[in-house]
Amino acid sequence: MSRHHKITLSGISFLPHHSGALFAPDHHTLLIADLHMEQGASLARRGIHVPPFDTATTISLLEQVISETKPWRLVLLGDSFHDGRGSSELPLPQAERLLRVTSEIETIWISGNHDPHPPQGLGGIATHEHSLEHIVLRHQPSKCVSKPEIAGHLHPGATIVQRGVATRGKCFVADGSRIILPAFGAYTGALGLRSPAFANMFDEASAQVWMIGRSAIHRFPMARVD
Repeated sequence: MSRHHKITLSGISFLPHHSGALFAPDHHTLLIADLHMEQGASLARRGIHVPPFDTATTISLLEQVISETKPWRLVLLGDSFHDGRGSSELPLPQAERLLRVTSEIETIWISGNHDPHPPQGLGGIATHEHSLEHIVLRHQPSKCVSKPEIAGHLHPGATIVQRGVATRGKCFVADGSRIILPAFGAYTGALGLRSPAFANMFDEASAQVWMIGRSAIHRFPMARVD
């Protein structure tokens, strides 16, 4: 976990983790977006065969981050499963690992567009939105921010050019109104911040990007992102 970087929203400090998780130490709360578990199985049902190890890999990373941060509360910001069948068809060993997590930590499953219905038999509490003090925690960022929010959904990624060399990676992006988390899942990609999906979403004059590199997190003004 990066102690060198801090993201502040509405007076609350968050620490970005190299995995893509976001930790609020003063609230003992771990936020994670877009695990997309069982993505490999979902693709296989459509005739696209990839190694079926994404869920086990994603849960291993989740367990690692929990071990490092020791949260009291875990908030999963939607699209925890890649489709509506994901939680019901989860292999038993992986279901047992998730149940261990939800039995030890208060877990909140926020619904996403890929998994609009609550997961079955995995513990925790299911909801459409949650709050951390007066910050709204949701899956999909709102078009017009009326209250500070933290969301996922868009899988943000950044490209930075330095000395003629382009570097691209998943990223956190934030301004004074919202934070959007990168996708956490093993098979998830990233959408460039210059995509139309991010148009008018941030105040570019103040927005900052925390890009996940190979071994560290790198901070840049959003204006520097290509």
